[in-house]
Amino acid sequence: MNPIQIKGKLIQYYGNKAGYIEKGKAIVDPLFKTEQLQSYLAKQGFEPEWRDGIHEGLAKGNIDPESGTRLLKSCRIWQLKPEADVMMKFIGYDELLERYGEPDPNNYQAVYDGEVETNNLDELFTKFNLDHPPGYEGHSLSMSDVVELYDSSGSTFHYVDRFGFKEISFHPPEQELYEGPTMSM
Repeated sequence: MNPIQIKGKLIQYYGNKAGYIEKGKAIVDPLFKTEQLQSYLAKQGFEPEWRDGIHEGLAKGNIDPESGTRLLKSCRIWQLKPEADVMMKFIGYDELLERYGEPDPNNYQAVYDGEVETNNLDELFTKFNLDHPPGYEGHSLSMSDVVELYDSSGSTFHYVDRFGFKEISFHPPEQELYEGPTMSM
């Protein structure tokens, strides 16, 4: 058995998902950068491009080896600004609609913008309650918060409701990431 194989577009190196073929190039994790692999790829007519995180993304199923596209979307967490009406905070979606109407993006600020290892909303709820990722500047995820999942094709917005999430239409203005409270003298 050959220790290096290309199955479809997936490059396997000693049974490990090392990379994939994209537009005539071999996109490979530098973890597998060996003379043996480089020589094999050259003989197959592929120029290697070394990118960090490819092995992990393929192993976890976060990168589709057939298309090379990331299957995970990026995540933004939106929370009500400190100056927003306190009565809007921590209430369910139906109550918000009844009292204030649809969530107003102008009342929200982004407190996180980055990649996480899942797009499952329940797992994100746990993540942003128990194991905040680096750079997270908000309170634990709670009712009235909005989770945005996005990629180059667009965004979906999910209001944190009493039980689960409610997909909503939400078009926030471009904002800088929240950097904590400020003081003025």
